[in-house]
Amino acid sequence: MLTHHRTPGATLNRAVVLGAAGFVGGAAVRHLRAAGIETLALGRKEIDLLSPDAPAVLRGQLRPGDTVVFVSAKAPCKDAAMLVENVRMAGAVCAAIKGLAIAHLVYVSSDAVYKDSTESLDEASCAEPGSAHGAMHLAREVLLRGDYPGPFAIFRPTLIYGLDDPHNGYGPNRFRRLASAGKAISLFGDGEERRDHVSVEDVAGLLVEIIKHQSTGVLNAVSGSVVSFRELAEFTAAQFSPGFAVSGTPRSGPMPHNGYRAFDASAVARAFPDFRITPWREGIAAACKAESNPTAL
Repeated sequence: MLTHHRTPGATLNRAVVLGAAGFVGGAAVRHLRAAGIETLALGRKEIDLLSPDAPAVLRGQLRPGDTVVFVSAKAPCKDAAMLVENVRMAGAVCAAIKGLAIAHLVYVSSDAVYKDSTESLDEASCAEPGSAHGAMHLAREVLLRGDYPGPFAIFRPTLIYGLDDPHNGYGPNRFRRLASAGKAISLFGDGEERRDHVSVEDVAGLLVEIIKHQSTGVLNAVSGSVVSFRELAEFTAAQFSPGFAVSGTPRSGPMPHNGYRAFDASAVARAFPDFRITPWREGIAAACKAESNPTAL
């Protein structure tokens, strides 16, 4: 569901990444620079989007023709106070770019905006979030779309794995760290829920393609396959020698997303036919290897 407005090989202006010190933002900066694209990396040290002077400070960093990649967020958004802060951050970005002739705006959102479904989700699925995190991202999408009249892309990754994740959330990143430290992996329940997972390297790579093509519309960053947390944990544990125990624990609440959240990845293939999404076994094995040997990547 993307429309491309630039052909590959055309001259690219500068990319400005907001949230460049984060997990996805840092990977995006690395991939953009590797692709030869001039990149301005702005983290919280350079600009605090919650500061009263944030719009003026950011506007002073921008110039006509820039592509602005908005990744910065206080995440995961867990409550009303965090939701308000995140919306304020989006408001600062809207104010900074208002009337400025930037070339392209790309917002890194989340698959959390979608309503749960027993069918595979895609870019046309109902955006009816069931969490504060999803509501936050959808609110930001609406604000940006309403305030910025130029070329705009919304990029919605599913669960992301890879090195340098600061959240250590349940899933491949936590499993990898536990196994690397020689610790057993504890699952919620029996780890039977099935989800889609995507490599941070693929997320960053797709961002570069969106920027190169000056794409507009919506794209999900997904692999198109689902796997249980039990299988993920056992595979991850087996990457380290000796392998470490994986065990279940009693659940304290309902299974997230009713235990199933699948995605149709065909839009990625249509938008970027030459782009290869990394199969989860290959991507997790590479991350585990890099965890043990930081020079492996």
